[in-house]
Amino acid sequence: MFRVRLRGGRLAAQKRFDLFGVLLLSFVVAVAGGITRDVQSGAVPAAAVASWHTLAIAVLGGLLTFFVYPALQPFKRDILLFDAVGLALFAVTGAQKALHYGINPVMAAVLGMVSGIGGGILRDVLAGDVPTVLRADLYALAALAAAGIVSLGQMLGASPLYPMLLGTAACTFLRIVVIYRGWRVPVASWRPDESR
Repeated sequence: MFRVRLRGGRLAAQKRFDLFGVLLLSFVVAVAGGITRDVQSGAVPAAAVASWHTLAIAVLGGLLTFFVYPALQPFKRDILLFDAVGLALFAVTGAQKALHYGINPVMAAVLGMVSGIGGGILRDVLAGDVPTVLRADLYALAALAAAGIVSLGQMLGASPLYPMLLGTAACTFLRIVVIYRGWRVPVASWRPDESR
């Protein structure tokens, strides 16, 4: 959970937000995906706002990033690796929670993906950027793969633990390949002026 606070706070620091902006973006990143999943699954109140713990962790991550942002720069790749594992965990637990609430396995996989990427999408929109998940870096696909494996395990009648472990490994592997090998999803090759 702490990984999303760092990513939200890091972008806010890059954009030179004030302290309140950093803390707000850290909190939004932390809760948006889970709230979306919980509301769509009927799990209300959403877990992210049911206690003060989420807010406390978001504030801690935001403060850490606000005050030590320059010191984090040499660790950018390490933060991305930490984020890869966090994305995987959000996706598999999101899918499993949706399945627990009786959501169809295909839509549970989508909600698992949303659990992992929802906060990042809102973060980028609030910061005035095109969402990272729309820019060909396998972020959403890695989350969907993890959540899809969990849903497939449910459809096959497997114990939840093994699909969750396999989904976590698959998502983390895909993100590591992106970080170290530069794999990307193909991008549209035409330019806007060519469509006329």
